[in-house]
Amino acid sequence: MSTVAMAAENFSFFYSSFKALSDINLTIERNRVTALIGPSGCGKSTFLRSLNRMNEILPNTRVEGRITLESEDIYDRSVDVVELRRRVGMVFQKSNPFPKSIFDNVAYGLRINGIKDRALIEARVEQSLKDAALWNEVQDRLGHSAMDLSGGQQQRLCIARALAVQPEVVLMDEPASALDPLATQKIEELVFSLKEHYTIVIVTHNMQQAARVSDATAFFYLGQLIEAGPTNRIFTNPSKKQTEDYITGRFG
Repeated sequence: MSTVAMAAENFSFFYSSFKALSDINLTIERNRVTALIGPSGCGKSTFLRSLNRMNEILPNTRVEGRITLESEDIYDRSVDVVELRRRVGMVFQKSNPFPKSIFDNVAYGLRINGIKDRALIEARVEQSLKDAALWNEVQDRLGHSAMDLSGGQQQRLCIARALAVQPEVVLMDEPASALDPLATQKIEELVFSLKEHYTIVIVTHNMQQAARVSDATAFFYLGQLIEAGPTNRIFTNPSKKQTEDYITGRFG
């Protein structure tokens, strides 16, 4: 079995005539955390959203090159986008729980995927909440509104919701940027533990966070991938001066 979960091959992304990403080549390894870093507007979130075709909801966008999931081109016309987004889940910067119960939030994706077996849904909800390190805090109030949870709990709930449909890859767009330090620590610990079962790609502005949670780091700048490699090497011995300047705070 290949160690590669996803890969970008000469991938470019356009908003109308603006080339937001230029010839990206990046391998995302299975059961690893890959951090995407770089200054605001450098293309890292655009790239993240390209991994499950989330950018398609915007008008006048197009792509060149390939992104593969298990060696299959996800932009091929035969690909079912709904199924792709089940396999490649997404957790957004701002927690976005639905105005429903905690249970119904996690069960949502299962139900829209046609699962009706109550016992299976209950088992999957419990396991997802455990995987998201939230079960012990909410097991006695699954019928309560998700809106009653704290910000950090809501974000972990959104992670549980993404996990419930059993994705292979989980994309996270600055999942802790709106949280306090304690909640951020819990999210970081969670990200680190999830790689046992999932492949994680995380966008972060926080250099320390990238260094703490990721196995591999990719540095983006002005729509280009400047450098990628093992996190400890990127942070201690980058091969490109631009990478070193960004990590040491000279710009960004």
